[in-house]
Amino acid sequence: MGVEAGAQAARARALAVLRIRGRALAVALLPAAVAVILLAGAVGDRIEGPVWDAARWVLTPFAVLVLLAAAGIALVVARARPAMSPTVPVTEEAAPDLYRMVRDLADRLDVPAPSAIALTPDCDSWLEDRTHPAHAPPPAEEHGDIAGAGKQAQRRHPVAPVLVIGSPFLWWMRVGELRAVLAPVIAGTGPSAHPDIAAARRFVRGLDAAVAVASEPRRDPVSRAVLAGVGWVARLLLRSCRVHAAELERGVAAAAAERAQAVDYGLRIVAQEQVGLAYAGWDRLLTRVALPAWRMGRWPSRLDAGVVAALTELSRRDRLAEGFASRLGERPACDLLEEPGTVDEAASLLAARLFHGGPAGPSPDWSPVDWSEYPDEVVDRKWRLDAARLHRVLDAMGVRPATGPTAPATVAPTLSRVLDHLTDTGRAWTAGTTGATDPAAGPTGLGPDTAGSTGLGPDMPDPAPREAAGPPPGRPDALDDEDLAGTTAPSATLAARLSAELAREEAAPSPAAPSPASPTPDPAALWDDRALPLFPLQPPRTARELLADHLTAMVCCAAMDTAGATPGLDWLDGPTLLIDGERTADLAPKVLTLIEDGDATPLRVWLSQLGIRPEKPVRLG
Repeated sequence: MGVEAGAQAARARALAVLRIRGRALAVALLPAAVAVILLAGAVGDRIEGPVWDAARWVLTPFAVLVLLAAAGIALVVARARPAMSPTVPVTEEAAPDLYRMVRDLADRLDVPAPSAIALTPDCDSWLEDRTHPAHAPPPAEEHGDIAGAGKQAQRRHPVAPVLVIGSPFLWWMRVGELRAVLAPVIAGTGPSAHPDIAAARRFVRGLDAAVAVASEPRRDPVSRAVLAGVGWVARLLLRSCRVHAAELERGVAAAAAERAQAVDYGLRIVAQEQVGLAYAGWDRLLTRVALPAWRMGRWPSRLDAGVVAALTELSRRDRLAEGFASRLGERPACDLLEEPGTVDEAASLLAARLFHGGPAGPSPDWSPVDWSEYPDEVVDRKWRLDAARLHRVLDAMGVRPATGPTAPATVAPTLSRVLDHLTDTGRAWTAGTTGATDPAAGPTGLGPDTAGSTGLGPDMPDPAPREAAGPPPGRPDALDDEDLAGTTAPSATLAARLSAELAREEAAPSPAAPSPASPTPDPAALWDDRALPLFPLQPPRTARELLADHLTAMVCCAAMDTAGATPGLDWLDGPTLLIDGERTADLAPKVLTLIEDGDATPLRVWLSQLGIRPEKPVRLG
């Protein structure tokens, strides 16, 4: 370890953590030491008397229990599998140039080279210790007279941490920028190799893993009681080490940054701007583009390549980002991979699992989609499925088809039916509204378009059972949704029913839905996938947002079927409607006006200007 001030501070904090471990061991051995003294005094006739005899009888079993408990806790801490980040491994055969660049950086920094490289679908890079036996690959079949004769020497050999690189960096950054960004990260292998720092980190990771083991649900009362004690001791030690462990990591980071200053320092300042830009583009791509596809049971197979397209589009729109696209003429860092497309596909599937909870591999109901197929396979299908759900809810509410001279003679779904229903004929709904304008009310409170006690016309049969319109079990009542406050009564009613219908669909078992968590983890898996998604992108959509999405989908379906519009993909905003090849960006305010004020005039004027016929039937999904 170098002489950097941060490294010295990190070693001091590591020694503080190890002293806490030593004190814990001393506390566990203290009763045994006192018991040994009492027993030795009895053998030598130096400590005698009824009081000492009683102390020996009480303290000896207590010391044995404490030793057994300490041994059990130490065994759990040593055997518990530390948390490991889900990554896509990159072998040296798949990226020889990348490994060569990393080793060259390590030589220039005079630190050990990382033992391996892995990619993560996130805009970050770090070193990760995977020396725990649970993280090692399965041992190869052994042959010979003495099985495992060389294992001890191999176990004692220090292993450098794994370098984890954010996959968006490889596609957006140039080779020089990636080298400058990775320099401080790789420099951290120097302090990590120090025995005291490595031992302190292992101790803290073991405590954290023991807390996770103790927190797992179990039905056996004995194991629950035992692991509750283990968890209490591990949490106590973690609280004692918390400050020292945090300062240790700060010291290691400071030492790495100080050591890396001599390597591409000027370029690193420019590269840090690209880190922030890549993060913004990645977040926008996941939430606006990838998430709608994941909800449809499709996962974009080239997310990292999509980052380049999204950030290029941003540089075209935003003057603050001008000049960033000019870098694209330089060699991209993804050229360091032998097969960038294969790696991008693996990272894209992992992103779908982490952020949405999709299955581990492709299937008929969970298939990849190329960017060229995205408008037809995702956008068009999403809009038509949303429009179909909207009309199913209207059918369940007993909303009549559109009337008037331009209304179709059939009961085919039309946009006019939705517009007529949402046109405001009553007062705005608030959280305290009840009775006929209550959006969560029973069949007698379905809104001004209903007739009779059932809310249906005199000649129309009840299209669905009554319980189909109520909120599903476990879902908060729509009256508690303050997001609906300020909307009209028909909008609030329809939004609540849409929210309940979508919740029922998500609760029903579906092959396209995320795979349910298995009751037991796969012993061959390197990370626990029972709690997917690990990082949900967005909170559940509110009832108001659901209604706006479904109404927008219905408008887009009418535009495609009656005005020749086409679905499109906007790299920054996701699904978009293209009319004559131009994206429409002024639809959302008119939809919100209809929902909040019950005024369909702005939307009808907009439809008329674009030649969209709301009275014409549309094709649903």
